Amino acid sequence: MVNLAIFGSGRGSNAEKIIERFQSSTKIRVALIASNKEDAGILELSKKHDIPSHLITDSESLIEKLSERKIEYIALAGYLKKISPELVKAFPDRMFNIHPSLLPKYGGKGMYGLNVHKKVIENGDKNSGITIHYVNENYD
Repeated sequence: MVNLAIFGSGRGSNAEKIIERFQSSTKIRVALIASNKEDAGILELSKKHDIPSHLITDSESLIEKLSERKIEYIALAGYLKKISPELVKAFPDRMFNIHPSLLPKYGGKGMYGLNVHKKVIENGDKNSGITIHYVNENYD
């Protein structure tokens, strides 16, 4: 069984879909929900689905918690804080981000959630979608 952690800073709508997808899986288990915001809705999801949670305050305690829970992969699902170099080093090629646009369009500061979709509509783009990419020292 592969243990997956999901990081988020908001409501957790993408996280909930990931949790639902793997609820009955025999291969992947969501083993931790983490957030940098104590009032984030994603932490309520951890209670709803009986998944342990962690409030991210620093890289050292986070890496300890990930190790304790035997986390192998991390999904960033609406996580709005820069990933530390220590975390990238601890999870090389095992951390990925879900971004709500076809990057490189609508990436960068302030481009998350509905902000992205509003810009797409405002600019009259004919196509939109998501980008899922590995996190490294340059891109999260």
